[in-house]
Amino acid sequence: MGLNVYLSGEIHTDWRERIIEGAQGLDVTFNAPVTDHAASDDCGVAILGAEENKFWHDRKGALMNSIRTSKGLADADVVVVRFGDKYKQWNAAFDAGYAAALGKALIILQPPEHDHALKEVNAAAQAVAREPEEVVAILRYTLTGSLPD
Repeated sequence: MGLNVYLSGEIHTDWRERIIEGAQGLDVTFNAPVTDHAASDDCGVAILGAEENKFWHDRKGALMNSIRTSKGLADADVVVVRFGDKYKQWNAAFDAGYAAALGKALIILQPPEHDHALKEVNAAAQAVAREPEEVVAILRYTLTGSLPD
């Protein structure tokens, strides 16, 4: 049994790399949104033309990004959503809700100080992890049934 895992959420730390590196040797395929912040923000206007109004600039980018996000969430067996310290990840909360609505297994990765703010999101998840290595252990257990050493 293999797993298709979608890694959603904050883009300012190395959590994705830590999960991917830790999962080496497991039958896991990873997918994620575009994590180049400038490319993600500006893809719509770079491809379809400039917008004077920032609302329409952002909307073009959001709609183009939604193609990748929707496909990644639909194809995923497991969705990992990371909420970080530095910024509010509204898009990550949307992805978590969308994944839950699709019936996807959901792992939330967040610091303890977000527990109250994310209580409803956490209630929809199969697990709430604090560190990327815990996510790897969940994936390993799911695939092999083995517990960490």
